[in-house]
Amino acid sequence: MRAYADNDYPADHKPDWKVISGLWPYLAEFRGRVVLALAFLIISKLATVATPVALKYIVDYLDQNRGGEVLLWIPVLLVVAYGLLRFGSTLFSELRDAVFARVAERAMRRVSLRVFEHLHNRELAFHLDRKTGGLARDIERGTNGISFLLRFTLFNIVPTLLEILLVAGILFVVFNVGYVLAILVAVVVYVVFSIKVTEWRTRFVREANARDNQSNSRAVDSLLNYETVKYFNNERFEAELYDRDLDEWEQARLKNRLSLVALNSGQAFIIGLAMIVIMAMAVREVAMGEITLGDFTMINAYLLQLFIPLNALGFVYREIRQALVNVERLFGLLGDEPAIEDAPDAKALIVDRGEVRFEHVHFAYRQDRQILRDVNFSIPAGHTVAVVGASGAGKSTLARLLFRFYDVDQGSITIDGQDIRNVTQDSLRAAIGVVPQDTVLFNDTLYRNLAYGRPGASEEEVYRAARMAHLDAFIQSLPDGYETQVGERGLKLSGGEKQRVAIARVILKDPPVLILDEATSSLDSLSEQAILGALKEVSRQRTSLVIAHRLSTTRDADTILVMDGGRIVESGNHSALLAREGHYAHLWAQQHRSGDDDNGEA
Repeated sequence: MRAYADNDYPADHKPDWKVISGLWPYLAEFRGRVVLALAFLIISKLATVATPVALKYIVDYLDQNRGGEVLLWIPVLLVVAYGLLRFGSTLFSELRDAVFARVAERAMRRVSLRVFEHLHNRELAFHLDRKTGGLARDIERGTNGISFLLRFTLFNIVPTLLEILLVAGILFVVFNVGYVLAILVAVVVYVVFSIKVTEWRTRFVREANARDNQSNSRAVDSLLNYETVKYFNNERFEAELYDRDLDEWEQARLKNRLSLVALNSGQAFIIGLAMIVIMAMAVREVAMGEITLGDFTMINAYLLQLFIPLNALGFVYREIRQALVNVERLFGLLGDEPAIEDAPDAKALIVDRGEVRFEHVHFAYRQDRQILRDVNFSIPAGHTVAVVGASGAGKSTLARLLFRFYDVDQGSITIDGQDIRNVTQDSLRAAIGVVPQDTVLFNDTLYRNLAYGRPGASEEEVYRAARMAHLDAFIQSLPDGYETQVGERGLKLSGGEKQRVAIARVILKDPPVLILDEATSSLDSLSEQAILGALKEVSRQRTSLVIAHRLSTTRDADTILVMDGGRIVESGNHSALLAREGHYAHLWAQQHRSGDDDNGEA
């Protein structure tokens, strides 16, 4: 099943009713509750169908004894029975809902967790292509749709059909086949009309959903980029774009509303016509003395009792179609397998020394854009290898491949001789610590963001990591200290402060392999020197891959690799590469002239 992107959801796509079968595992978890709920449902419907019968006997007794001696206890007893049947119908209906509530709520919880875990298992490319706002709406509508399908399929459509069969049976036995035929014709016409019109208007519902996703994604994206909007005075521009999306959503919703008017009007006409025909038949038979006044009352009660839920059935069918659309889309997210998966026989990575090797690695994000070409190098255990080069040379791609955000197209990457494609992703990523170029923090306290590196760490371990990352003085200067809220994406902190949080996290994680992806790119020269000292301490006795833009961060590396056009064109230490007067020497001189690097002897 394909999961559609935010704006390619076809309006004429028909939902797959087999989606309902996918709900069975959630029902199977509470089989006893489901059976008990169905038992209460049947008892409730039997009480509902018996209620007009009690009303018939009340009316007949009073009519037949009008003007004569009336034994008051008989109609009182019948009235009590009528009231008890009414109460029983409601009571068992409520008991049914109470028993089934745990099933529906647990199903929503289970599927929400499954989707959440699945989305975290998806490859990086999936998340780069998706819009968070639209994805959140899909999950919200899908989980609500599951609850709706479970409740209304079992407790509205099934009971209504059961009630139609019971009423038809009673009318057939007590009266004549004419009433049964009239009701069945009315039901068939009503159902066919409802299905046809609902199928027609489903496209408007889908379009409204797509426009809702689009406008919500626009709003979330704009608010997340609040500072950028302000930098360019583009509040009006963003508002106009958002309003344009809202206008499309408004038009789609208007079409949806107008089509709903047509559906409701048609359904009301069919029910009204059926009531006229059947009641006319009953009036004629009462006038001819063929049925009693109580029979007439019972027929009228049955019609009201039947057509009210049938009218609701039209609403429920519309909503079930919409719920199917939402659940299908949610299951579509679950149906797409992650591009990066553990091998069937994958074992946990065992890190003895921590030697990393790239062997004849080729990689492309797209077939028409090759990124890496026959890349070969190794990082001996405990050594630091820095990779430099112009933007687009493929430096950060090395880090993404080592962390297995992507798999190589050709060649292999090994850690202590173990191909990373043959070990579990969980064990691989547990062994690697990453300080990214752009650190994004959770909208939580500073302490919780630091402790995220190892959630089970003690407070003293968290404080120690902060000290090693040279964060303690900054934190002590804050009024709320470690309990300071960092804001959405950590926007209340400076770039350098966020970078130190990232470094503290890695210190807390304490992995044998480090990836430093331009880890000091957000720091000024003074802060950079302080952080470099911390990174040296962290990197000691660890295998480190350093992706660098500032060459000042590479001078102490054991080996420097220079990349150009997806290939390694030079390698050696800082002094040797300068003496070679090649690519590295050119980059060094260029940064020296532009002032990007601190002055220092080669």
